[in-house]
Formats: sequence, C-alpha cells, structure tokens
Amino acid sequence: MRKDTENEMEQIQKGLEQFLEREVDGVREDSRPEDEEEFWETDAEDGEEEPDYFPEDEEFSGERDADFLPDEDSFRDEKDFFPEDEEEVPVEKKRISRREAEDRSMGRRREQKEENQSGRTGKKKKHSGLKKFLIFILILLAIFFGGLYLAVGVVYDQMNYEQNESVSGPLKENGVTSVLLIGSDSRTSGTEGRSDAMILITISDRTKTVHMTSLLRDMYVEIPGHDGNRLNAAYAYGGPELLMETINQNFGTGVYHYAVVNFEAFANLVDAVGGVELELTNEEVQWVNAYLNEYNELRGMPMETDYLDTSLSGNIHLNGAQALAYCRNRYIGTDFARTQRQRNVLSAVMKKLPGALITNPGGLINGLFPNLTTNLTQGECMRLAMMAGKLLTYDIVQDSLPLDGTYSNATIREMSVLQVDFDQNRAYIRKEIYGEE
Repeated sequence: MRKDTENEMEQIQKGLEQFLEREVDGVREDSRPEDEEEFWETDAEDGEEEPDYFPEDEEFSGERDADFLPDEDSFRDEKDFFPEDEEEVPVEKKRISRREAEDRSMGRRREQKEENQSGRTGKKKKHSGLKKFLIFILILLAIFFGGLYLAVGVVYDQMNYEQNESVSGPLKENGVTSVLLIGSDSRTSGTEGRSDAMILITISDRTKTVHMTSLLRDMYVEIPGHDGNRLNAAYAYGGPELLMETINQNFGTGVYHYAVVNFEAFANLVDAVGGVELELTNEEVQWVNAYLNEYNELRGMPMETDYLDTSLSGNIHLNGAQALAYCRNRYIGTDFARTQRQRNVLSAVMKKLPGALITNPGGLINGLFPNLTTNLTQGECMRLAMMAGKLLTYDIVQDSLPLDGTYSNATIREMSVLQVDFDQNRAYIRKEIYGEE
C-alpha cells in the first residue's frame, strides 16, 4: 500500500508540474542553458522567500501522509484528476527563466521605443509639412520679386538718369519717403526749361498718408549761393539739385530725389490711365480750349484738335492734352488755384494707376518714362515699386505751401512775390508729414 501511494504521489506531482509549465507562455525547457538560474513570480512581498511546496528530498512520515493524501477509494486515475475540458484553476505563482525575464523587459523597452519613434515621426511629419510650405512661399516670393526686378529694369531703361552728387541723401528719412515732382515747360526730355510746377510727394509710414504738397513758385526764398528770389528761380540757376537744396534749407525737409516730367509726359500719363473725370466751370472750359491752341501748335496738330464743347460745365472727361491745358491755366484765381488744379489731376491719375498697370502697361512705359528724367537709381525705383501695395491703403492728402495766414503779398526788387513765415510752415510739415508733435 505504501509503495502504491508513493507511486500515485509521484504521478500527481508530475501532473501538477506539467500543468504549471503549460501556464508559462514561451517557456522552452530544452533551449535553456543548464546553468541558468530560475526566477519566481509570486504574490509574496519583496525579500520574502517562497515556501518550498514540493521538497524533493523530504521523506513523508506516515502521519503527514495520512493528513495529506485522500482516501484510496477517492482517488481517480490521472486522466480523471486533470480533465481536459474542465476549467483551469488560476495559479498564483509562475516560474520563468532569466532569459524570459530579459526578453519581456526588452519587449517592453522595444514597445516604448516604438511609441517614442511614432511620436517623433509625427512631429517630423509636422515639421516636414511646415518646411515644405515655407519653401513654397519662398519660391513664390523669389518668382514675384524676380519678375518685379525685371519689370523695373525694363521701365528704368526707358528713363533718363542723371547722376549728380552735389546734393545727396537717403530716399527715406525718419519714416518718410520723399520725391520732388517737377513739371517743366520743356517740350523735350531733360531738365531744361522753367519749373512750371513743383509738388513734394511724401509717403509717411508714421501717419499712413501720401502727401502731395504744392510749392508756390512765387514764394520769396533764400537760394544757396545766390540772392533771394522766387522759388522757381532756383531751378533756373542750378536745376533740380539747387531747387531741392533751397527747399530743404527754407522748409526743413529732407528731399534728395526728384523726377522731372515735360508737357508730353504729363499728357501721355493721363492718356495711359484712360483720361480723368473732373469738375470744371464753363469758364475753365473756355480756358482749356485757349491753352490747347499753343499745345496743338507745338505738336503740329490742327488748331482745334481736342477742343471741348464751349457749352459744357460740371463733371467732364478729359484726355491728356485737355488735362494739361486745364492744369496750366493761371488766369482763373491765384497761383493757389492753379496748383489746386494740378493736384486734382494727379489725384485722379493715382486712383486709376493700379488698374492701368494691368490693362495698359505698354502705354505707361512708352508714354511716360521716355519723357521722365530722374536721379533715382534702379535699386531705389525697386524700393518704390515694392511700396505700391501698401500705398493703396494710405490716405492721399493735398496741401499747398505757404499755408493760409502765413504769408503776405510783397514787392521786392520790382518782383511781385509772397513773403512767407517759414517757422509756421516748417512746424506744419514736421507735424503733418513727419508725425512729430
């Protein structure tokens, strides 16, 4: 009986060991080195030793055998003791090898690494998308500015460039870009003739305005290197350079660049934008026809070319020749009224200029620029061209100097002139144009 019981115990122990081994995933006993240590996974606290549930070298006493073993009659064979379809009882402890522990640890590290790489890959994709977008924008900008530079180069080749370093300075100073526009009564390109109109164009980033300030030619001013005289005499003495120096000295401005346009350039500019709509009195209509007589003769046209209907008044569409005749009228009102008419035409042209750049670029280039003389370099023209977009958002302000109440009529050396309080006019310029308090 004792021997049979021991045999059954050995079978039970063997069956339990096989059962536990099947519960451990991935255990391969035949691939484990002989000297590999065994590790236990249990619910015991760290540092506690696991009890030896199956001592191999302990002999069972009869008393313990009796307590431990069931009755002989209650035993079933091993197949009944471990039925295949019976639910398995959970086991609290599992025995795994050092290699399996390391494999599991490496697996967790590999999963963590894959998660990290996945996160980095997502970030890389985001950065890659942003990088491609920035490159695309840079390419567009390069194409735009490259095309703009070529276009400015084509236009610049049509201009008449004059370099003179007697008066030099920046195009932009204290946030204000300044160019002196000079209307010459010359019939050909160049700076010969008298300054029939002088308009200071200032673009202020501080006040977000484009000022068109007419300078009356009869103002009595101090001219560097010469006696005092009318302002337009400075142009006759020393051309645009002396005129700019005179304006800077008397008004405290910082203008060092100019553009001179003759009669033909002015008329061609108006025609290139498709003409302008202006409010005229019937008297102004009569004087338009009178000034057309001289201009038609100069260009070899029949006397009555471009005449207006003498019964007209109110809002009238003017072409280039008619607008030029309208601006030159000095018999209605004072010189203030004449400069106001000049600014009226320029304001109307500036409003239509963006559209004309698209619809009639050839007319602008061929009609205006061959009759324009300037000391602006190609690079400075490029800077002005790049400002075109924001100029559409700036307000256009029309001014004339001297201001009302800051001058008086006088006769000096038998010349009828305007005697000006320059301190008040300088203060106005510093505030309205330069944005200073």
